[in-house]
Amino acid sequence: MGGLNLAEWQKLPVSLTELCINTTLRCGQSFRWRKNDSGIWSMALHNRILCLHQDPEYLYYRSLPTIKSEAPLTPPSSQPPSLASETITADDTLPLIQHYFNLTPNLLELYQQWSAADANFAKKAPKFTGVRILRQDAWEALVGFICSSNNNIARISQMVHKLCVNYGPILGHFEGEPYHDFPEPQALAHDGVEAKLRALGFGYRAKYLHQTACMVASKPAGWLDSLRNPEAPVLGTKPRPGGEWSAEGRAGYRAAHEQLLTLQGVGPKVADCVCLMGLGWGEAVPVDTHVWQIAQRDYKFGKGKHASLTKQTYDAVGAKFRSLWGQEAGWAHSVLFTADLRAFSERLVAKVEVKDEGVVVKTEEGIEVEVDVVKTEKVLEKGIKRERDGEESKMFEVEEKIARLAKRRRKT
Repeated sequence: MGGLNLAEWQKLPVSLTELCINTTLRCGQSFRWRKNDSGIWSMALHNRILCLHQDPEYLYYRSLPTIKSEAPLTPPSSQPPSLASETITADDTLPLIQHYFNLTPNLLELYQQWSAADANFAKKAPKFTGVRILRQDAWEALVGFICSSNNNIARISQMVHKLCVNYGPILGHFEGEPYHDFPEPQALAHDGVEAKLRALGFGYRAKYLHQTACMVASKPAGWLDSLRNPEAPVLGTKPRPGGEWSAEGRAGYRAAHEQLLTLQGVGPKVADCVCLMGLGWGEAVPVDTHVWQIAQRDYKFGKGKHASLTKQTYDAVGAKFRSLWGQEAGWAHSVLFTADLRAFSERLVAKVEVKDEGVVVKTEEGIEVEVDVVKTEKVLEKGIKRERDGEESKMFEVEEKIARLAKRRRKT
């Protein structure tokens, strides 16, 4: 763990194959998580500042108490941090974590199911284990993915941060930095919001955000959550059956998708992102440029009637992946989407070093895994051609010919 003291943190047993926050929180689902030099992830979530850290066996968590703000539309970001904000209080953080990270599905079994059905998934997935679909607030997901139009993860994160700082209530401070909750639709529905967002660098998205905020604010309370998959309800609500499955997706998913398309700045891709990551419809398959490239490269799209990404082709890609991967096709798609991101290109190289005779240290997910081996292992170096960009890189493949005892320790 290096210099990080986790003695006062609470912990939840979870393996990296079931959840890897270093991947899940960086793959373009949520845009407000921050990671510091000690490997602590933090975000304002459900009226608290939530801090997380992970090793191969546990997810460590702590919840910091918040301050009250009487003027959420003009949050006092310059307010000095309170010493009390660094204390730990007993709360409902565990059920929040279990809900937010969608920990009920057995991810290892899902990966095995998808790998059995799809050789390409079986080839890519071992480097990207632990990718779960977050169960996010639907409004936050909607705003985040409107910002995603013609954008990258870094810039989307900057935009969402600006929204929170300028329109979200401040909750407190961590390590001297202010943390704001996500603004409600009403906060973005006021006159002057569009002009201010343009000044903040949102461009044409400013109009979409303001108009959509006005539309959502004018609808009955809870309208967005009424579009949720009943199997994935809001925190504290019992799940209900989600409807009959078909290759086109369940009726509730299709209805939610159509409703979202009535909002400004929401096309088929944004609607599917919100359905998958904000409303819990696991069959939603967002097709952006990354996924379209994957469909062409690995699944024989891009020819004949599907030569370009028309609406017909968009629907065909989703139907193909749903027929291949089943009801949680959106989860499987997110693994391949993550594998295609430049930010994770280092995963194509497995780092192996010999520490002592009979001991090999491998780096997995930023964590050293020390392996005691009774016999000498054969280490093969081979060149692999990266399919995505044709570059040559090196990877080391360890052929372990005997049983081993693994001891894990955090990389220092």
